[in-house]
Amino acid sequence: MSLTGAQTSWDAGFVTQATKKLLEEIEALPDRERSELVAELARRVAFDPHDGPSDVDLLAAADRLFIDLDRREQS
Repeated sequence: MSLTGAQTSWDAGFVTQATKKLLEEIEALPDRERSELVAELARRVAFDPHDGPSDVDLLAAADRLFIDLDRREQS
């Protein structure tokens, strides 16, 4: 099962090779281990102090999302 549902490939412009490799390894885990990993990541994100994304980061992410959606609609 893909973490993103229908998407099973990665656009190299959006993630680094290291991130792509980690995501592929996570997707290859058995369901139980993947669920445990997701729960632990969620726990750490919830309790670790961190800054939210800046406006620039949010705009860049939105731009990438809409570019990807446009590309999918055209193909």
